[in-house]
Amino acid sequence: MIKKIDNISVNYTDEGEGDVVLLLHGWGANITLYRGIIQTLAQGKRVIALDMPGFGKTSEPAEPWCVDDYVDFVLKFIASFDLKKLSIVVHSFGGRVFFKMNARENLPFEIERAVLIDSAGILPKKTLRQKVSLRFYKIGRAVMSTKPLHFLYPDAVEDMRRKRGSADYNSATPTMRATLVKVVNEDLEPLMHLVTCPTLLIWGDLDTATPLSDAKRMEELIPDAGLVVCEGAGHFSFTEQAPKVNSALKSFFKIS
Repeated sequence: MIKKIDNISVNYTDEGEGDVVLLLHGWGANITLYRGIIQTLAQGKRVIALDMPGFGKTSEPAEPWCVDDYVDFVLKFIASFDLKKLSIVVHSFGGRVFFKMNARENLPFEIERAVLIDSAGILPKKTLRQKVSLRFYKIGRAVMSTKPLHFLYPDAVEDMRRKRGSADYNSATPTMRATLVKVVNEDLEPLMHLVTCPTLLIWGDLDTATPLSDAKRMEELIPDAGLVVCEGAGHFSFTEQAPKVNSALKSFFKIS
């Protein structure tokens, strides 16, 4: 289904009946990847999931966004359904949007429950090696960007960026690359204690993008949180161990 929010055509799905659960996907993903979660929750809930701007079948924003811009957009999306209460399930980047949205004052709806699957939000501390590498990269980029060297080696800066950049960064459009830089450099740990609703954390113990230590820290900070660890799973625990994750979701949401 498609609806227009701020001149952006949003691709979304609205399935099932009952209390509403909103699903916010991870970076580089779209609602198709979460089909199993949607079908599981739709057995007892009304599930609304959207491709956020720049992902799936939803067009990207006209300029680079920060997390707050995504929060503003999601709030308008929720308002279009006139919802007074809902639960939220997030994965990875979707967690960033959730933490900042939950911290907003005077939300027009109540967040009843939350599920954070391999959620982002805690800024990893850079090692000395990473700091040195970043410093040399910035110096090299500045040098190769000077007119004489750029004339001699026009592709040098792009080659440096491509070698250093993550797969998500390198595969993104220029607008979404700038957006990624904005969203990943924000530490949301100070907002986590504001999550007061019952919260389920689901994590792969082999997750390297958002390590299990992040989950344990969130469990400490969120007053009413419990953790389910998926042994042998990585950042996409919900696909790697779908039966365990879906069982946890059904139990948490009391779906028979």
